[in-house]
Amino acid sequence: MPRTPWLAGDRGDVPGWVLITLMTAGLVVALWALAGPSLGQVFNQAVTRVVSF
Repeated sequence: MPRTPWLAGDRGDVPGWVLITLMTAGLVVALWALAGPSLGQVFNQAVTRVVSF
């Protein structure tokens, strides 16, 4: 008999969570590829302004 009966029937939706995780990682990679150079330029401008202040 399980120690926590309220968890006994809850196995979860592992394939669903794997799909969500992979899709999220894909979106992050796609956004990084598109916005990475622009964000790098913004960062470099900000650092240059702080250093020259």
